[in-house]
Amino acid sequence: MSKYNFDKVVNRENTNCIKWDFRTRCSQKATQDGLPLWVADMDFECAEPIVNSLRKRIEHKIFGYTSEDTKEYKYSVCGWYKKRFNLEVDGNNIFFSPGVVPAIITLVKILTEENDTVIIQHPVYTPFELKVKNNNRNVVSNSLKYDGVSYEIDFDDLEEKAKNPKAKIMLFCSPHNPVGRVWKTEELKKLVDICKKNNLWLISDEIHSDLIRKGNKHIPTLKVGCDYKDKIITCTAPSKTFNLAGMHLANIIINNEEIQKKWLFELKDKLDIGSPSPFAVVSAMSAYNECEDWLNELNQYIDENIEFIDKYLKENLPKAKLVKPQGTYLAWVDFNEYGLSEIELEDIMFKKAKVLFNQGYNFGKEGKGFVRINAACPRSILKECMDRIKNAF
Repeated sequence: MSKYNFDKVVNRENTNCIKWDFRTRCSQKATQDGLPLWVADMDFECAEPIVNSLRKRIEHKIFGYTSEDTKEYKYSVCGWYKKRFNLEVDGNNIFFSPGVVPAIITLVKILTEENDTVIIQHPVYTPFELKVKNNNRNVVSNSLKYDGVSYEIDFDDLEEKAKNPKAKIMLFCSPHNPVGRVWKTEELKKLVDICKKNNLWLISDEIHSDLIRKGNKHIPTLKVGCDYKDKIITCTAPSKTFNLAGMHLANIIINNEEIQKKWLFELKDKLDIGSPSPFAVVSAMSAYNECEDWLNELNQYIDENIEFIDKYLKENLPKAKLVKPQGTYLAWVDFNEYGLSEIELEDIMFKKAKVLFNQGYNFGKEGKGFVRINAACPRSILKECMDRIKNAF
């Protein structure tokens, strides 16, 4: 019997919620009456132990400067990685960042010079390209190969692009957002070998690593590349896993002592970003120490939501095809068989169906004709979304 009620609909309006109160930010075509399934946070209440830990912290009634640099905090993070992935992480190599994207860009600035090249894999999370280019670095795409069912890495293409002497970083998404691939051990080994052969830094964004669909298993890049760990940097956070995005706390695993010093100089000495909020620390510790059962039930519920989307499309919109995610709570849906232009598909979704999705082309030209649906919501909301699409088409 389920302990948690993920079917419960929680009204998030009037809470300064970006997803619901600022839904017109999704697109210039978005309207405030559109049904929002875009921003990658969940419409589920946090686990009760997290809420209780926050209540207790609030009762202290003093909310001064706080640090995550304690044995207790590091123990909770390291314990999670040992328990979930059988990966030994040294707590001294875990560094605070207010988010994974700020961490990635900080690392890009530390590890490259202007006009150096960063390799990414389209279609991919939009800030990868945008933020790198905004910092005057070049982006080269090792586009994923799509066979109409799933996505694979084009290793031949990657080998060629990694040879470029200007290429300094491989920016990797594992599990992949938006296509939902969970990479296998042999794929990760090939990737690490190419990076090693060409002396590339490997930055692995593993923020979705706990959100794995049934029958799949996330393998940390560090676990496969342990002999290359000084040039692998892993970016993680409790934000996606436990719906704590607003807490602004990420854990960045850096094993290289020289880069650790440069990291601290960049964040503390140059930007004066040194500590999280007291609520971020206690919520993360509670999440890692007390909420594994909540996560297990959450993953089961998301599995069922993904199956619901797949079945609904097959019965009602057979030309649309779900690329079944192996990880994340994001559904990547292919509408290309309808023969619509990007603008036509966008207009149907935003103007006719009144559903707010991230449009596929935002993730690169390889995403043309796709939409990304955030399936981390009560099934009644998901059904309303799918009904709107069906009626629009």
